[in-house]
Amino acid sequence: MTSGRFQQLAHWGAYTAVVENGRLAACEPFARDPAPSPMLAAIPAMVHSPLRVQRPAVRTGWLARRATGGRGADGYVEVSWDRALSLVAEELARVRAERGPEAIFGGSYGWSSAGRFHHARTQVRRFLFSGGGCTDAVGNYSWGAAQFLLPHVIGTHEPVSGRVTDWNSVIGSTRLVIAFGGLALKNGQVTSGGAGAHTMEAWLRRARAAGIAFVVISPDRADTPAFLEAQWLAPRPNTDTALLLGMAHTLLAEGLHARAFLDSHCSGFPTLARYLAGTDDGRPKDADWAAAICGIDAATIRALARQAAATRTLLTMAWALQRAHRGEQPYWALVALAAMLGQIGLPGGGFAFGHGSMNGVGNPRRDVPSPEFPSGPNPAGRAVPVARLTDMLERPGAAFDFNGRRDTYPDIDLVYWAGGNPFHHHQDLNRLVRAWDKPSTIVVHESWWTPAARRADIVLPATTPLERDDIGGSSRDAYLFAMQRAIAPVGAARDDVDIFRELAARAGHEDAFTAGRDTPGWLRELWRRVVEGAGAAGADLPDYDAFVARGWVELPAPARDHVMFEAFRADPAAHPLRTPSGRIELASATIAAFGYADCPPHPAWLAPAEWLGDAAARAFPLHLVTVQPRDRLHSQMDPGPLSQAGKVAGRERLRIHPDDARARGLADGALARVFNRRGACLAGVAVDAAVRPGVVVMATGAWYDPGPDGLERGGNPNVLSLDVGTSSLTQGPSALSVLVEVERWNGAAPAVEAYRPPPLAREDAVPPPARQDDGAPPR
Repeated sequence: MTSGRFQQLAHWGAYTAVVENGRLAACEPFARDPAPSPMLAAIPAMVHSPLRVQRPAVRTGWLARRATGGRGADGYVEVSWDRALSLVAEELARVRAERGPEAIFGGSYGWSSAGRFHHARTQVRRFLFSGGGCTDAVGNYSWGAAQFLLPHVIGTHEPVSGRVTDWNSVIGSTRLVIAFGGLALKNGQVTSGGAGAHTMEAWLRRARAAGIAFVVISPDRADTPAFLEAQWLAPRPNTDTALLLGMAHTLLAEGLHARAFLDSHCSGFPTLARYLAGTDDGRPKDADWAAAICGIDAATIRALARQAAATRTLLTMAWALQRAHRGEQPYWALVALAAMLGQIGLPGGGFAFGHGSMNGVGNPRRDVPSPEFPSGPNPAGRAVPVARLTDMLERPGAAFDFNGRRDTYPDIDLVYWAGGNPFHHHQDLNRLVRAWDKPSTIVVHESWWTPAARRADIVLPATTPLERDDIGGSSRDAYLFAMQRAIAPVGAARDDVDIFRELAARAGHEDAFTAGRDTPGWLRELWRRVVEGAGAAGADLPDYDAFVARGWVELPAPARDHVMFEAFRADPAAHPLRTPSGRIELASATIAAFGYADCPPHPAWLAPAEWLGDAAARAFPLHLVTVQPRDRLHSQMDPGPLSQAGKVAGRERLRIHPDDARARGLADGALARVFNRRGACLAGVAVDAAVRPGVVVMATGAWYDPGPDGLERGGNPNVLSLDVGTSSLTQGPSALSVLVEVERWNGAAPAVEAYRPPPLAREDAVPPPARQDDGAPPR
């Protein structure tokens, strides 16, 4: 049996895997990490969990008669790898021949591994693309609205997807940070691609020690670290746009706006100014107007605008604010307010996104590429916005608008999913479950019996990062890691790449998939590309063998602070933005030409479909805010010991203000039913004065566990969320526009079943299905 110590990396941090007698015994945090995540301690129990998928498995109803009903309820038959791969290969060939590549949905989505070669979504897309293509997914759930809005406004989505002004520049120059959506330290545990150093708290403490004042705008005081001594403003959820416009009106009305910058670096300000003044609609968007919408008094709004204009100010906004109906508007309004302040491109000034959303935002880092396995082009040329998954399954052939084009949804007959859990991140899960029954076949690669695996027809057991070699690293972190295989694959698990290689061989496109390289060959090639990119950035990195021998490298610090849009500010003619005007577009002729009634050509207040100012609030008077959990990553490791220890009454916790709890007869530890017209779930009550009255807060990621009556038993709030696009422009998720009611649960507490494997039988114990005259299995 193998014992030893092995370098590894997860999205919640780098660590040394301590292996004793072939089992993972402990995860020791990376020695250079100043604030390791406690989530590392939960890894051993998950790696050796009884929920691991041990062998390939086929759902009983599908195996017997290709029935689509029964997903989520049926048991499974464990089969040999040869039979499982034969079934998958036959289904792929059938669908391609009968319906074409667009009938295969390969938009698999999820964080999966921190390793860049064994990144599951990249692997499944490369496999399907090399075999003729599929329907892909574009965008993401994290910042999908921003991804497609910001290029129209500033020519790029880099300020949300990549670098913003470095913390060193902020600490040296900024005097005021206004953080819309908060600066929650729990979100700083996670970095996409993994991190050697958790730096969020350290940077915030340095900023406060430097005398920077903070204003945090969020309905939840827990989004504000106490050591910041921040002013806390708690607006109604989904009303930040009105607050921003009220501040912008104050600047305009009092002559505090930066006229010269607006003239030289911006396009469309006269149009925005007409809107702010109410020239066309007769209603100025002043602080009094904003106060009536957002619930923050007008004097505070005016004072905050004046304070921002009087000093070097950084406006930052969490990703969460654009995950709401009309989520484009707060992002556009933030850019507009920053432009009116005139500090974009100055050290420590302007705007940024994501400081409160993930570790590493603002980290100084040499511009060295992270390792990336290429998926290649999609020959089918079809894609749908990722958050429109249910619409696509429900309405084949229906038209939809997206970013200036009109398209139709394909008729999906096969879903191929690897490395993610749609029954965590998608909205209105009860609706998704119904749509999920439409395709003939669903194939899932999984390491555990997750809600997605339990709703698949063919489940192929995949290795975890600890069971394979890889390369990891993030564009927001200064470290790159050689991830070392620490234990043998659990059960019959295989690497995704090996599964796809064999399927590609059966279909005749193995060479296109592998490009003639095995896994060691690809790892060397990925590192060669990193070394080449590092050299172009003035950083020397060791060769692959030396890198693997050490286990990690640290990139050299950048030569100077990065200030976002510094070159553009210095000379907008020489360094234009990639917008039609080359400037910041405060009004967009391109968006105007699209003609979308739900996305005007300038930032504007558009009431969301559900909010506390809506008439629907009489029936459902509480706004549900869903957040990233503090004890897992999304739904990853929800069955693990850390996540389970944080449950209340055995369910996900529901934080509620004392006044709202008292009115409903709720006390700490009580079991409650949270409901609206879309669904209901159970939750454990945590009474908390840090939550704004009229607001309740739940973390996402509890494993979806509907009972026979439809009641979700474990506390997954996405049975309640609204599944409509943010707008016709971006079609992002509207997860944070949700009204609910809460009542005490007085019945017996139903058991949570999601943490048990489904019924499993061995292939030799199941009689073969009846055959038709042509020898084909019945359909």
